[in-house]
Amino acid sequence: MKSYWNRENTFGLLIGIISPLIFLPIVLYILSISKGSTFLFIWDLMSDNPEFRSKYISLSLISNLLWFYYFLNREKYDYTKGIILGVLCYAPYMIYVNLIM
Repeated sequence: MKSYWNRENTFGLLIGIISPLIFLPIVLYILSISKGSTFLFIWDLMSDNPEFRSKYISLSLISNLLWFYYFLNREKYDYTKGIILGVLCYAPYMIYVNLIM
């Protein structure tokens, strides 16, 4: 079976890239409540320190699991393939920050 790139793959890729960026402020808000500090303090900590940024972005990647299982249960496998590729787009940054910096 040949697998070609189609519109559903592109839509899944966009979901995989954009969803963590939208979910990131929610993660930071939850962390600020649990740590008893302000949202702006956690946001500045994430903005200034790449190691914290990497950790918080990896937490926001959990949002892609929701999309992945949603499309997997509906047997929309092209969307799930795009979501996996969207998550893999974050991998080079995580490796760079954690191993090189």
